[in-house]
Parts: sequence; structure tokens; C-alpha cells
Amino acid sequence: MVIDWEIEESVKGRADLPFLESVLREAVAGRLAGRPVAIGVTVTDDEGIRQMNREYRGIDAPTDVLSFPLQEYLRPEELAATFPLPPGEPLHLGDIAISYPRAVEQATEYGHSLERELAFLAVHGVMHLLGYDHEDPDQAGLMRREEEAVLLRLGLTRGKEEGDRVGG
Repeated sequence: MVIDWEIEESVKGRADLPFLESVLREAVAGRLAGRPVAIGVTVTDDEGIRQMNREYRGIDAPTDVLSFPLQEYLRPEELAATFPLPPGEPLHLGDIAISYPRAVEQATEYGHSLERELAFLAVHGVMHLLGYDHEDPDQAGLMRREEEAVLLRLGLTRGKEEGDRVGG
């Protein structure tokens, strides 16, 4: 997996990038039959994600995670068929942006570790890149189960207060 990191100055040194890389790897593990993939990841502050949210979604407010699939809600198998690449060239799934301060706030709110919250946001973002859409009632449950399965494989459990939150 190729990860193109962009870490905003205001949050540099705060997020554990090797940990997040392991989370991202686990989120895509076994999904593309070993095909190499690339993902862009931005870790930013609330102002940075607010600007992205305003520019790309028309919502002038911070959020926890944003996903920018290469082709919106197209399964990677279909994407691979419609976007041929040279052998060994990674398939770019898209980009995700995570608000570090929002992760800190939500970890406290939901009663679990910051590590778990950052992992959830990273996995949630990747699930969108893989074609899942929690706003589609037919996919919401499946997406949540897929997210929880990844987090469970990583040994990251939910806080007692969290309930069935769908995330950003």
C-alpha cells in the first residue's frame, strides 16, 4: 500500500502515523486480491477540515472525516476493470481527511481511547473509498459491520457510551 501523507503543521507530531498506516492496511486487507493500492491521507485541524467541507460539500462546518473516492461509490473490482493500470501500479482509491482535534473530542465523548477514535475515522474513510455509503439504508448496516470487523481484528473495542454511531 502506498500512502501519501499530508500532515497540517498544527497537528504535526500528534498522530501516530505508523499506527494509522497499520489501520489503513487492515481496512483494505483481502479486498482487492492482493492488488497494490494507494490512498492519500490528510491529518488536519478543525479549520482545515471545515475549509474542505465547505469547498467540496457546501457545508461550512468542521467534521470528523471526509472521503474523496476516485470514482464515487464504485466497488474497487469494478474500478479496476474500468481504469486499467500497468502491472504492479497501485490503484489509487482516493483521499481521506481526518480532523485530529475532532478525534480527541469524540474519543472523550464516546469514552474510548484516542487511538480507537482515530482508527475508526480512518476505517470509516476507507470504507467510503471502497464504495460503502452509510446514508444508503441498504448499505448502512453492512458498512458498520465491516468497520467493526476491522477494528476488532486490530483489538480496538468501543467505549461503553458509544452505541451505534455511524460516523462522519
